[in-house]
Amino acid sequence: MRRVLKWLAIGFGGVTVLFATLLALAVTGVIGPPSPSPEAIERSVDRTEARLEEARILPVAGRYGRELHWQSNGSMCGPASLVNVYRSFGETVADEDEVLEGTGKCGLGICVMGLTLDELAEVARSHGSREVTVLRDLDIEQFREHLRRSNDPAYRYVINFSREPIFGEGSGHHSPIGGYLVEQDVVVVLDVNEAYRAPWLVETERLHAAMRTLDGDLERGLLLIE
Repeated sequence: MRRVLKWLAIGFGGVTVLFATLLALAVTGVIGPPSPSPEAIERSVDRTEARLEEARILPVAGRYGRELHWQSNGSMCGPASLVNVYRSFGETVADEDEVLEGTGKCGLGICVMGLTLDELAEVARSHGSREVTVLRDLDIEQFREHLRRSNDPAYRYVINFSREPIFGEGSGHHSPIGGYLVEQDVVVVLDVNEAYRAPWLVETERLHAAMRTLDGDLERGLLLIE
């Protein structure tokens, strides 16, 4: 019996060490997509001040405010996106832990391998009574239709996309859409990773291509919350 207890203790200790290691890696940014240099970010997307000011006064972008809640570690982009969405609706939400409470996901503050779009939808549905819809396989015109709706304060969109087609490196990521500059056909992305200096603007076709990459067997897509 003593030997069994000893092995159980060793096993539990090993699991604890593993989770502590994963947490340390996540907090330091080792887990999660690497960040390009500031110069690479500036080359990849539009952050000119005049265009940013135009973006910030869009009806929905204005509701997010100028200060976002940044993801607490490299695995938390999905929950951090929801924190910002709910705050933009006027709710008081402290952090990712509050959004995740009761979902059984992201134990010890780590979303191992990140959350899929469907998993993020489950988290969103557990928080309040708003309607949550997963949108996939959108062609470019369907995508533009939803982008136009992203300027309506009744709706919020979180996009799941791959960074690689836009920045040349990186993997899957979630962030809220702040709106759509229709005449310029560019999207306002409220990136929850502070290193990317949100908001940034990107041409619709480029973001559409980044969204239509695969996460496992499924395409990435949009999360609509209304």
